[in-house]
Amino acid sequence: MRNVILTLAAMALPLHLAAADVAPLTHPPGAKASPKTSVLKAGAAVLQSADPLEPMNVYLNGFHAMKDDPAHQMVAHHFCSQVNEDFAQCVIFDGNTRDANLNGIEYIISEKLFDQLPAEERQYWHPHNYEILSGQLVAPGLPDVAEKALMKGKVNSYGKTWHVWKTGVPNMKGDPLPYGDPGLAWSFNRDGEAAPGLVEGRDRAIGIDSAESRSKRADLVPLARPQSGVNVLQGKFPRPTRPLPGVTDRASGARSPNASAAENGQPAGSPR
Repeated sequence: MRNVILTLAAMALPLHLAAADVAPLTHPPGAKASPKTSVLKAGAAVLQSADPLEPMNVYLNGFHAMKDDPAHQMVAHHFCSQVNEDFAQCVIFDGNTRDANLNGIEYIISEKLFDQLPAEERQYWHPHNYEILSGQLVAPGLPDVAEKALMKGKVNSYGKTWHVWKTGVPNMKGDPLPYGDPGLAWSFNRDGEAAPGLVEGRDRAIGIDSAESRSKRADLVPLARPQSGVNVLQGKFPRPTRPLPGVTDRASGARSPNASAAENGQPAGSPR
């Protein structure tokens, strides 16, 4: 799996450029860069290293809803680095062009690491199985076989996402600058939770078909185990929602093998 991720990371930067551009809705106020500032930026680009950013070359496109305000939904453009087999870190933008605004961060962990978290901490981590199995999480520009391998590696994973700037969505005006406290974002976990037109609009903008992606990932359903947090936003949307096969909440009684091991005093992931 590690070799697959490294291969994807190497491929993703040039390939994501083939995806359609999505410009931000919000442009922060401020004077145009002076000639002096432009020269300093050009010099920095030549003389300084951007090492922490260079590995963030896996482009993922998906959706977030704010946990305390599920009506506030957005397209999230993630640029991620797979740090190791169980941990990735992403910066989130409101577009994929050079003028996009950085409006959040996300950490992604495996089920193994999630099961090692303190119980109090788990409330911050949203499940990913619906995003993957529904076809809503995509890696624009990657060949189908590479995207499928990437998504397979993220089945049963979790994300912790903070949005720090409300930069606007089609039905909601953005703030000109980052105002107020950061907000915890959550995932969709049922059909019908996304606002009408949100997924379809994203698909048109970047030239993909979520329904086709869902169909191609049907063989990943048997890999999906019950996850924590699937039912957190249930009933908080004004529309009827429908469950998706393979997306179930741990509260239903099924448990992760890692969680069961930990409860019996074994390290998570240890053989039974």
